[in-house]
Amino acid sequence: MFRFIRFLVTHGIALAIGFALGVYLLPILTAPKGPDAAQLDAMAAEAVYTAELTRELRGSDFLHWGEGTISVTPTQIVHKGKLAPGPDYKLYLVPEFVEHEDEFDPIKAQSVIVGDVKTFDGFILDIPEGIDLEAYTTVLVWCEAFGEFITAGTYR
Repeated sequence: MFRFIRFLVTHGIALAIGFALGVYLLPILTAPKGPDAAQLDAMAAEAVYTAELTRELRGSDFLHWGEGTISVTPTQIVHKGKLAPGPDYKLYLVPEFVEHEDEFDPIKAQSVIVGDVKTFDGFILDIPEGIDLEAYTTVLVWCEAFGEFITAGTYR
């Protein structure tokens, strides 16, 4: 009986570790290649606003972080930098600066999704028609699947 319980416990732990590694590694393995530096620079040159992303935010930790520069043009949002890899990232425009999920949850309904972030070494996202950049102050990367704050930066 003891051997059976030990078998269940050890194999259960191995299964849990394998699942966690799969959730973390799958987005890395399936991520498309990010835009090249020249493309990012060309798009960022048209910026009307910029924001800095840093790992030094209250909601950031060793698995959830972002760094670099966000450039906001009238039609696109360009990120030059790195994001911690993870699943189901969304880029939001937020009406006020937040640096943790407990600050974002109350204003999430007032925020707008720009699009899916599928690359972790820079991205370019088109701003959907009808979004007024002046109605927001902050860009925020959010893991929708786990409700985790990744990073944020104030652009105006």
